[in-house]
Amino acid sequence: MTNSPVPAASPASAAWVRDLTPARLYLGRAGTSYPTSALLALRADHAAARDAVQAPLPENLDLGLSGGHGTERALSAQSRANSLQEYLRRPDLGRRLSDESRRTLAALSLHAPDVQFVIGDGLSSAAVRAQVPKLLPALIGHCEARDLIVGTPIVVRHCRVGIMNDIGEILAPKVVVLLIGERPGLATAESLSAYFAYRPRPGHTDADRNLISNIHDSGVTIPDAVARVLAFINVLMGEERSGVDVKEPPFAPPLTGATPPPAIPR
Repeated sequence: MTNSPVPAASPASAAWVRDLTPARLYLGRAGTSYPTSALLALRADHAAARDAVQAPLPENLDLGLSGGHGTERALSAQSRANSLQEYLRRPDLGRRLSDESRRTLAALSLHAPDVQFVIGDGLSSAAVRAQVPKLLPALIGHCEARDLIVGTPIVVRHCRVGIMNDIGEILAPKVVVLLIGERPGLATAESLSAYFAYRPRPGHTDADRNLISNIHDSGVTIPDAVARVLAFINVLMGEERSGVDVKEPPFAPPLTGATPPPAIPR
C-alpha cells in the first residue's frame, strides 16, 4: 500500500473553509513553520487570551444602562475569593458570595423578582466589557416591556457559575440569568455565556441549569442572543423548572447571502 500525496486545495476552496471556521486552516507555510503573519497573529491571540483572564473588571464598569455607565443601577458584590490568584487556584471560593456581599444583598428592598440578572467576570473580563453593555440593556428593556419584575443587576467579581445558588437563596427570584465571561481561546477572548436557573438554591448543580454560549461578534450575535435568552426565560417560567430536562425552544435565524461552496479536491 502506498501513500498518495493529498492534493492541495484551490485558493477559492481554502478561502471558503477559512470563512466557515475560526480554526487556523490553510494558512500556508514558510519552510517548516507558519508564515510570519500567521505566527504573529497566533501570538497576539494567545496574549489576548492571557490578558482576558488576568485583567480585573473596572470599578466603573460600563453596563450600558444609563449615560454610558450603568453602575448607578447595579449592585457590586464579590465571591469569597479575595484575589485573582486565589480565585484561579480555588474555584470553590468563586461559587460562594462573601459574607459582606450576602449582607448587602439581603438588605435590598426588592426581593423575589421575576428575573434577576447577574454579571460575573468568570475567566474573561474582556468578554464582559465587550458584550454586556450591548446585551444587558436590551434584555432588561424587553423584560420590563413584558411586565416582568426585574431585580437590581448584580456585578460579581471573582465569579463562578455556582454563585447563582447563593443569589437564589438570598433574593428568591424566579429566574436567575448569569452573564459570565467564558474561558478565552485562540479564536476569541471576548466570548460570553448566559446561564439560566429556575429558583436556584444551595445544592443545585450544572444539571439544574441551562446555557447559551459563544455570545460574541463571530458567534451568537447580540440580536440572536437577546431573542434566545428571552425565549429561555419564558420557557423556564412556564415550566417552573430548569436543567437538563428543559430544552431550548427552536431558534433558526434565516441565513442570508448563503452561497454554495467551491469544490474541494479529494
